[in-house]
Amino acid sequence: MRGAEMIDLDHIDRRLLAILQEDATVPIADLAERVGLTQTPCWKRIKRLQDSGVITARVALLDREALDLPLTVFVAVKTGRHDEDWLSLFAAGAKALPEVVEFYRMSGEVDYLLKVVVKDIAAYDRFYKRLIATAPLSDVSSSFAMEQIKFTTALPIAPT
Repeated sequence: MRGAEMIDLDHIDRRLLAILQEDATVPIADLAERVGLTQTPCWKRIKRLQDSGVITARVALLDREALDLPLTVFVAVKTGRHDEDWLSLFAAGAKALPEVVEFYRMSGEVDYLLKVVVKDIAAYDRFYKRLIATAPLSDVSSSFAMEQIKFTTALPIAPT
């Protein structure tokens, strides 16, 4: 994950980002009108936001249920090793598993937290066996989400 270079974001940049977070397919003409610019300056701002790394990607969000991936599992991993070689091995192994949609190194009692999406418990069991083969682990604890109460990819953009 690359970091964005520090750039000053004015209220128009922030408004553009808010709109694009909700719908990245909004035509440039509509975007420009909604933020009070003409098309060329609007396009240049978006290009600057992309080039600086503030906008990292434009993607389609998919419905997990429609793709028969209804089960979300949060996997807490503890390890007795904290060296670079182990981390490289585990990180590469976990990143290679397509069921892992988010992966974090944590502070506190849990060393790593993975968000995993699968079809069912049997699919999770198959995933689990592949995960524990990636590197030596001290403890793996799985929590199955019962209900998704909020989901968003939109970041809270404060106005200037």
